[in-house]
Amino acid sequence: MEYEIKGGSLPVAICKLNSGERIVSQAGAMGWMTDNIKMDTNMKGGLMGGIGRMFSGESLFLNIFTCSGGSGTIAFPSSFPGKILALELKPGESIIAQKDAFLASEESVSLEVYFKKKFAAGLFGGEGFILQKITGPGIVFLEMDGYIEEYDLSSGETVKVDTGHVAMFEQSVSFDIETVKGMKNVLFGGEGLFLTVLTGPGKIYLQTMPIQNLAGQIIKIIPTTSD
Repeated sequence: MEYEIKGGSLPVAICKLNSGERIVSQAGAMGWMTDNIKMDTNMKGGLMGGIGRMFSGESLFLNIFTCSGGSGTIAFPSSFPGKILALELKPGESIIAQKDAFLASEESVSLEVYFKKKFAAGLFGGEGFILQKITGPGIVFLEMDGYIEEYDLSSGETVKVDTGHVAMFEQSVSFDIETVKGMKNVLFGGEGLFLTVLTGPGKIYLQTMPIQNLAGQIIKIIPTTSD
């Protein structure tokens, strides 16, 4: 499969499939495709796999697109302003991503629910108890909020992140939370009560505009009417 990501802050992943090749997406992700690509909707992974995807922010059913009769083109636009990342995962290699991150992938990629091990991290870490675990082999397309900054953390190296700005991290990275110190900082610092703590080794991906933050800014400027 060949692909190209275009569109800047309103990106789209455009994939070129050869005859017989398949690509899987969440429900409603396809933007356009050539006539020789056929869609089949099913519950990949069975009932439990579908329920797990629902908990991790995806659809119960997945769409499988198969190309036939020569090469074909299919496109998957991002559902919000941001960036589409394409990762090529090795066999058994996994990445942990925020809810709703999965856009599409090769059929060989598996998608499952991922539970945070620590209760406090799940309760206050900004994404709830559940994330997505995506395992190779194969190419996966992930949509992130805003611009993405990547860091390679060495063993024991720590980065503290404001809630919601964690887009994705390698499975070797430890995820925890800590309380913001100082009552004045909590009340007037504007950073909330908790920070996310990521500890290496491993790569982390941080996003500049979590979709909930964008929604909050839009709500502020929406006119309200009174009776």
